[in-house]
Amino acid sequence: MSTHLRTSEPVSVVIPAFDEEKAVGAEVAALSTILSANGTPHEIIVVDDGSSDRTADRAAEAGATVIRHAENIGYGAAIKTGIRAAAHEFIVITDADGTYPPDQIPHLLRELQHADMVVGSRTGKTVKIPLIRRPAKWLLGLLANRIAGRRIPDLNSGLRVFRRSCVEQYFSILSNRFSFTTTSTLALLSDDYRIVYRPIDYHTRIGQSKIRPRHFMDFVILVLRMAMFFHPLKVFLPLAFAFGSLGGVKVAFDIWSVFSRSTVSDWSVLYQPVISTSAILLLTAGLQLMLVGLVADSVLRRIARHDLPLVPSRGIVVRHETEPRGVVSIRR
Repeated sequence: MSTHLRTSEPVSVVIPAFDEEKAVGAEVAALSTILSANGTPHEIIVVDDGSSDRTADRAAEAGATVIRHAENIGYGAAIKTGIRAAAHEFIVITDADGTYPPDQIPHLLRELQHADMVVGSRTGKTVKIPLIRRPAKWLLGLLANRIAGRRIPDLNSGLRVFRRSCVEQYFSILSNRFSFTTTSTLALLSDDYRIVYRPIDYHTRIGQSKIRPRHFMDFVILVLRMAMFFHPLKVFLPLAFAFGSLGGVKVAFDIWSVFSRSTVSDWSVLYQPVISTSAILLLTAGLQLMLVGLVADSVLRRIARHDLPLVPSRGIVVRHETEPRGVVSIRR
């Protein structure tokens, strides 16, 4: 392996697992081999989230540290448990089902030197995402792009590396379910942390998927909730504009209807009931949504002024005094 990929920074690999006895052992072994060959000090933590099979035994036999939940409480909860138990600042999360290529982790770690999170984006040459999940994934990504204000190549990839201190500050709002990755992505982007995306392949999983169609609505609700946490105007202003536009169109239609039906062309037409109740309701709804959005944004900014300062972003690098004065490098 190329020496330029080597990093001496120790890493903690966290693998959430639920009924993954068929793949978890091989996944742990492959990760250990890759990281050892790269000269990266590491620990591998498998969080068995209430499995009913021998997932914990297989992971332990492969050399991982195993933490067990007494019952299944969720993918995100398992990741939080693993991060809390981790000994190192650099965290790697991946799945136990063999879908993510472990040989890409050294590349992700290298890019983390000047980023806050590096995501393995499932946009490589070989991507085995089931066709039935692609429309929902596309729609969810479109909504998230709108809220984040930038393009997100892969919103919920399960292979990513990040700094523990950066993500831990959001634990109170990060989901305990499948949307942990989605929430963390939007949270970091909303606070202007630097997230780097590296294209990777995505293989056919070993075993049965735990994601069901009903989880799509959970993801949508979560994305909207994150918008309320960080950018409420991006939710309320489009809704206010939509209702206000419909109200304006209805007012115009009402006025046209009155004049088209009237046989009188003098000022008495203005004394007739012109604006319909539906038009008034639409305009009122648009005004109320705009005001609620403005109040929510003001409250959010007020709270942020008194909140604890965020962990500094690694996307901003300041030169030392030994270099020319006034030289500042901003990596965005």
